[in-house]
Amino acid sequence: MYADIIIDISHEQLDKTFQYAVPDDMDGSVDIGTSVRVPFGKGNRIITGYVIGLTDKPSYPVDKIKSIDSVVTGKVNVAKSMIKLAAWLKRHYGCTMNQALKTVIPVKDEVGHKQKKSVCLLVDTKKAQELISIYEKKAKAKYRLMCALIDEPVIDMEIVKDKLNISPATVKALEADGIINVKVESYYRNPVSDKHIFNKKVVLNEEQQRAVDTIVEDYDNKAFNTYLIRGVTGSGKTEVYLDVIEHTINSGRQVIMLIPEIALTFQTVQRFYHRFGDKVSIINSRMSKGERYDQFVRALKGEISIMIGPRSALFTQFPNLGLIVIDEEHEGAYISEQVPRYHAKDLAIHIAKEAGASVILGSATPSIDSYYRAEAGEYKLIELNNRAGEASLPQVYIADMRQELKTGNRTIFSRKLYELISDRLNKHEQIMLFLNKRGTAGFVSCRSCGYVMKCPHCDVSMTLHRNGKLVCHYCGYETPNVSLCPECGSKYILGFKAGTEAVEDAVKKMFPAARVLRMDMDTTKGKGGHENILSAFATEQADILIGTQMIVKGHDFPKVTLVGVVAADISLYASDYKAVERTFQLITQAAGRAGRGERKGEVVIQTYSPDNYGLLCAAEQNYKSFYEQEMSYRKLLSYPPVNNMVKINISSINEKLLSERAGNIKALIQQYIQDNNTVKDDKIIVLGPSNASIYKIKDIYTKQIYLRSSSFKALELIMDMLDNNINGSSDYKNINIAYDVN
Repeated sequence: MYADIIIDISHEQLDKTFQYAVPDDMDGSVDIGTSVRVPFGKGNRIITGYVIGLTDKPSYPVDKIKSIDSVVTGKVNVAKSMIKLAAWLKRHYGCTMNQALKTVIPVKDEVGHKQKKSVCLLVDTKKAQELISIYEKKAKAKYRLMCALIDEPVIDMEIVKDKLNISPATVKALEADGIINVKVESYYRNPVSDKHIFNKKVVLNEEQQRAVDTIVEDYDNKAFNTYLIRGVTGSGKTEVYLDVIEHTINSGRQVIMLIPEIALTFQTVQRFYHRFGDKVSIINSRMSKGERYDQFVRALKGEISIMIGPRSALFTQFPNLGLIVIDEEHEGAYISEQVPRYHAKDLAIHIAKEAGASVILGSATPSIDSYYRAEAGEYKLIELNNRAGEASLPQVYIADMRQELKTGNRTIFSRKLYELISDRLNKHEQIMLFLNKRGTAGFVSCRSCGYVMKCPHCDVSMTLHRNGKLVCHYCGYETPNVSLCPECGSKYILGFKAGTEAVEDAVKKMFPAARVLRMDMDTTKGKGGHENILSAFATEQADILIGTQMIVKGHDFPKVTLVGVVAADISLYASDYKAVERTFQLITQAAGRAGRGERKGEVVIQTYSPDNYGLLCAAEQNYKSFYEQEMSYRKLLSYPPVNNMVKINISSINEKLLSERAGNIKALIQQYIQDNNTVKDDKIIVLGPSNASIYKIKDIYTKQIYLRSSSFKALELIMDMLDNNINGSSDYKNINIAYDVN
């Protein structure tokens, strides 16, 4: 037998298969997906690789084919379906096969199961009593253990050691005499804890039931579609998911439930665990290697039916996948920041198609792309226009911070927000204050000459933290804050106070009696950080929760009756065509946290751009109005989803070489379009190369070329052409290429 092997080096020049002979003594132990060691190169150095094909026909003269050295133990083998998926990722997102393989294997190393040891009494009660009489005077440790075992014939080893203070030597001695034995059991690490907070059985309203019936009827008829559920905040989308999931697992199939943030795991898991018990598990990057490996094995064996987690949960290898649910489908967290830069939504639809499964996308503010596809009939659209139960949408106020400044209010709170915070504290109701920043200051600048403190390694301003350090949030570089401007020597070099810590300080100063929690990247670094803060707020241990984006996504706190959006337009003017869409989604989601229980909610949106259509539509919770206005701009400018777009990121540590090669790449593209009749008529627009919005990160420069076309196939062909011309070429040895698709 001969194995086609992809070498475990993510280098474009090696992005091809190499054939090796399978030694006779390895027959049966080498299969597709097996990790192996092979001799490679002229020096025959031993490196690892993955088997992606097996054949009995050699592709080269047999005497030139080297043999596999050994099988790698302790590594998780890749299922054939995962190799097929990796090939799709490579083709669709322009990456190496190795990068694709590493993406689809979220759990790479085998980890031994945890073991539980118990001490068991082997002799009968009469014999045990005789031994107690013997041990009482001469062997106090044996006496204590035997007395305990008469009352409880099986005792956990931890209790034997810690509570009874029995040494391992005593246990071994009794075991050698045949009086006891030590039973060893392997068990799975279970990352789900505190499972019984939600204890309510919800009766679906008419809209919710209609949504469930539509999806279930199609499922039973084996019509596995993609559904977009657009439901206003608080409309009960999760209850719809739960009913459809129950139907799916009752039919003997499994479910992947994607959530955009680890912070959402806490509440989601409680609701799912209450409904489905031990059939539920979670997987995420905060878990230990052992926890992740155990969940991988449990899913593979079919011991669990529902896997909850962020986008990496998509690669769970269930034996019979029937449904994928993507909650808050509009979230940017579903787009991978590493190569391959895949979108979890598109990948989920592809996985479901291969498995014969359904996909549910849910959001109060669907991405423009998803709603466009639903209108075109590519997805089935289901709308929930009313909040579940008796709850109503909150009253929203827009506070014009320009007017506040004119009337002498120099605090970070408008008069309206200050008044409502005071009111809620008096009524013992809860408040959420949202700000899309972290740190004490956005940046430090000189008021005299305009100099901004920037990272020497990245083309971005540094952020001032409370410990007096200036920190780069891209590469982690730190330096002490300055008191004099390095450029002009002025002492008027200060930070712009607009971070979560600054909001926390202002709240504590204005409302000293309030109990305050802050939730951002800095306060949730450790394992369980999100859960601890959210649990404390859910159990009313705090009056005010201050936070960044993670506090406004999908959480359900019935006692929250006020949401304050402290700086609504920070993200409104980013250099990104989706800036208004993202701001609209964020503000709508934030507003949706208020008034989800019996009491009416209120929201204050503080802004310097009160006339912006994104903010006005968010205040009205009017998705359709926003969609229509935004689409008119997209059509005018030929942006997605009207057209397809690929951003080619070209990076190098050598700035001069980067400029030359970026120009060469553009010339390659233009020549290909001119010579190739397949793509010539697709009206491909080529823009750039231009500097990336952050030109230098960690001393690496990046330029970008944009391609736009109504035909995605044409853009795929261009990506393939570039890979064929660039991979393996010495001219591009120190150049890195990555693609962002749509």
